[in-house]
Amino acid sequence: MIPLPLDELRGLGELRGDAQEVTGVEIDSRRVGRGDLFVAVRGGRAYVEDARANGAAATLVPDDDFSALAAIGRAVRARIGARIVAITGSVGKTSTKDILTALLRAAGRNVVAAPDGYNNEVGLPLTLCRADAGTDVVVTEMGMRGPGQIRALAEIARPDIGVITAIAPVHLERLGSIENIARAKAELLEHVEIGVVPADEPLLEPFIPPGLDVRRFDVPEVGVRDGRVVVDGIEFGFAARHQALNAAAALATLDALSIPRPAGPVEVEFSRWRSQETDLPGGGLLINDAWNANPVAMRAALAHLRERAGGRRTVAILGDMAELGPEASRFHEEIGADLGTVDIVIGVGELARSYHPTHWAATAAEAVGLAREVVQPGDAILVKGSRAIGLETVAEALA
Repeated sequence: MIPLPLDELRGLGELRGDAQEVTGVEIDSRRVGRGDLFVAVRGGRAYVEDARANGAAATLVPDDDFSALAAIGRAVRARIGARIVAITGSVGKTSTKDILTALLRAAGRNVVAAPDGYNNEVGLPLTLCRADAGTDVVVTEMGMRGPGQIRALAEIARPDIGVITAIAPVHLERLGSIENIARAKAELLEHVEIGVVPADEPLLEPFIPPGLDVRRFDVPEVGVRDGRVVVDGIEFGFAARHQALNAAAALATLDALSIPRPAGPVEVEFSRWRSQETDLPGGGLLINDAWNANPVAMRAALAHLRERAGGRRTVAILGDMAELGPEASRFHEEIGADLGTVDIVIGVGELARSYHPTHWAATAAEAVGLAREVVQPGDAILVKGSRAIGLETVAEALA
C-alpha cells in the first residue's frame, strides 16, 4: 500500500498506535503484518490485542465501520497514480474482472485486482489499499443491493473507466423493474472519463451522461481451438463460449486504457465456483458454477454443459435463482422449459420445483446424498444456483 499518515485517520474512532504512517490495512487480525492498520469492523474490537501481537502499527475501532473504511479508501485513492477501472453489471462482472486482469498481466502491467467478493463498501476500500507506487492499473468490482450503492462506491474509487457488463433481471425483488436495474448500474457512468458498455442495450441509453466517451462492445465471433476459446484473434485458456462476451468487454476496456493487446495465449484464473471444470474418474466432467445464478447466467451455463458433454450423459444440479421478485416462479418455469435436452435434473430449493426436475431436494445437504446416488461414472455434471442455496457443497462432494 502507498504509505498513509496516521494523522489523517484521527476522528474516525478509537485510534491507537505510535507509528507515523501505515503501509497496509487489514480487517482480519490473523492476516495483520508489520506496518499494517487493523480496522476492527464487524465486532473486531475483540481481536485488537491479537492484531497488536501480530505486529500492527496501529489499530482503529471505528465509530462507524462503513464511514471509516470509506474515508480510508478516499485517502488512499488520492495517492494512487494508477488508472482505476470499475466493473459492474447484472452478470459477468467478476469473470470480466478476471479476464481483464489476465490480459493486463499478459501485456506486462502491474495489476491490483479485487479479490473474490471484494465488491462492496468493505471490499472496495480494501482493494484500493492493495495498490502501491508500482501499480499500473487497479481493477475494482462494484456490486449492488439497491439504488445509490454504485454511486457511493464510485465516489470512493473515482474510477477512470467504468464497465457495465450487462443488464439482466437480477435484484428485481429489491428494485422492482429491469429499468430500475439499468438506472442503478448506470450510476457508475456519472463518475468516469470513459464508459465501456454493451453495444445493444437500449435500457442503458437514457442513463448515459451526455458527452461521456463511450466505448461499446458487441457479441463477438467466437472460435474454438484445441478446446480454447478465441475472441477477436486472442486465444484464451478457457473453453466456455459464454465467457466470450465477458472477454469482449475486457478487450474493449484494454483498448480504452490504450494498452496493446498481448500477442500470445492468455491464461485466465477465474474466481472460485465460476465455470471451474474438474475431470472425474471414468471420463466424467464436473462444471462447478455454484457462485450464483440468474436466468441469463443459467441459460449460458446449460448451453456450456451441452457443448462440453461430448456425448456423455448430462446431469444438471440446479438451485433456486434468488431475488427475482413476484415473477420468480415464471423465470424458473422458463428455465425448466429449456431442460428437455438434459438427461437428469436435480432441483434444490423450493423454487427449483418449477424446473420440473427429475429429482428434488430441499437443501444442498440433502442434494449431496441424492447426487451421489444419481451420478454415474462418465457423466457431465453442472452445479449452479444462487448463493443462498450453497451448492458448492454438492460440487465439492462430487469432486
